[in-house]
Amino acid sequence: MKSAIQQWIRNAALAAHAAGALPSDLFPAVEVDEPKSDAHGDFATNFAMLAAKSQKLAPRKIAQALVDHLSDPDGRLARVEIAGPGFINFYLQPWAWPPVVAQVLAQDQGYGATDIGRGQRIQVEFVSANPTGPLHVGHGRGAAVGDSVARILSLCGYDVQREYYINDSGRQIQTLGRSVILRARQLLGEEIDFPEDCYPGDYVRDIARGVLDEKGADFIRGADDAAVLYCARVAAGQIIAGIRRDLALFGIGFDRWFSEQSLFDSDEVTRSLEELKARGVVYLQEGAWWFKTTDFGDEKDRVVVRQNGQTTYFASDIAYHRNKLQRGFDRIIDVWGADHHGYIPRMTAAVEASGGRREQFQVLLVQLVSLLRDGQPVAMGKRSGDFVTLREVLDEVGRDAARFIFLTRDYVTPLDFDLEVAKQKSNDNPVYYVQYVHARIASILRKAREQGVAEVAWREPAGRRLVEAEEIQLIKALARYPEVVAAAAQALAPHRITFFLMQLAALFHAYYNKHRVLTEDGDLTLARLCLVLAVQKTIRNGLSLLGVTAPEQM
Repeated sequence: MKSAIQQWIRNAALAAHAAGALPSDLFPAVEVDEPKSDAHGDFATNFAMLAAKSQKLAPRKIAQALVDHLSDPDGRLARVEIAGPGFINFYLQPWAWPPVVAQVLAQDQGYGATDIGRGQRIQVEFVSANPTGPLHVGHGRGAAVGDSVARILSLCGYDVQREYYINDSGRQIQTLGRSVILRARQLLGEEIDFPEDCYPGDYVRDIARGVLDEKGADFIRGADDAAVLYCARVAAGQIIAGIRRDLALFGIGFDRWFSEQSLFDSDEVTRSLEELKARGVVYLQEGAWWFKTTDFGDEKDRVVVRQNGQTTYFASDIAYHRNKLQRGFDRIIDVWGADHHGYIPRMTAAVEASGGRREQFQVLLVQLVSLLRDGQPVAMGKRSGDFVTLREVLDEVGRDAARFIFLTRDYVTPLDFDLEVAKQKSNDNPVYYVQYVHARIASILRKAREQGVAEVAWREPAGRRLVEAEEIQLIKALARYPEVVAAAAQALAPHRITFFLMQLAALFHAYYNKHRVLTEDGDLTLARLCLVLAVQKTIRNGLSLLGVTAPEQM
């Protein structure tokens, strides 16, 4: 309906100008909102005030000209009022709303889809945790955000590729290998003062035990650089396999797993640095090579090759993002933890220096998760040593609760995740609150079939029976859904879907508590069954964008 109102206003403006009521043919974009109070109509616009400058007329005079030339051939408008300094409020006939239900039922799983992306190629890289330990709760939130953003963009007509970048080269991998060696020596009975920079979790001891069984004690006692590298590769391989399993359990899949080591094996790191040297943005100073990121807005230049000839992580990231650009993505979206905030300017510089545009690269910074139990902080996990793993959370509360709760708040704000709330079968648990509506409607539809309703199919005459205030509120919410999805895609904000679903669930509960769906009146029953079926389909569609299931029974 909002798009129809916008078109009416555009047509009225053109007609008013043609009739001489408005002097200029220059008009602003038409903005239409839903007033917070029903007393101000179903829709309202400030178009007259925005047009005052170009028309050189008082807003109320412009508003009157628009109202005078407004065409509503179908008679959907009950009345139009000019309010305040020049707002125009639109009041629709009650029967103008039910056709939205027919639209939802007809489009089914496609309801909410748009083509605003027009096939634009977008890469979403997310999680990308170092293969030095299992995924923790923070990785879980980033995974939920990245996957949901990809789902929403795909529904809105973008060509999306999901990617995981495996940091399987460099110092942290060597540290992992050394950690395995030291744990293996402990298993052999040696007294080892375990260094603080090594990885302390029990998972390292498990890997060390496997290496011992395969290679024997002499391999560990005589450990050299080759042995450290071997242990690092074995450990990283096992950890990545565990990460894949945990992400699969979490409902996350990737189109590509990209290895950092492959950038060295193919000499892409060297080639990318040579290109930047040729462009004069990488220079030699005191034996090290520096990237002149200050030319692109960074606060200081950054080292890409150390004095010892070793490349930095930044050098690998430059090559990786150059590779992304060469693959032809129109936009590159990276999902990072909040602690990487300071890394954004240098990576933006790298993209721009590599031939990309600044606006082509975007980073979503996901804030921390505080894990609670009945409001109290949760102790550290046993296997990780210093954090709670994602797998531990999934084992306790399940995938649906974890994903939904991770997305209940905007990722730019910290999140409190209470495990006990996530397990409750009550309205205090947000995922249960929404899923219960889907299951309740499934129960209503089963009961309708038992009572002889063979098919729930829209019929216009019956649909006009949907006139109750709570019914109109539900339909208005359904009408908003495509706009919510498009806005979530444009803002890369999946929490907007979560918030909408909770609002829709609340409206359904209010409706169901006041009105019977199955009545003695056949037409009224059919209309209400169509309405609740439309609500069910919309909830299912919204939950799918969050990677959450829509159960038939609870």
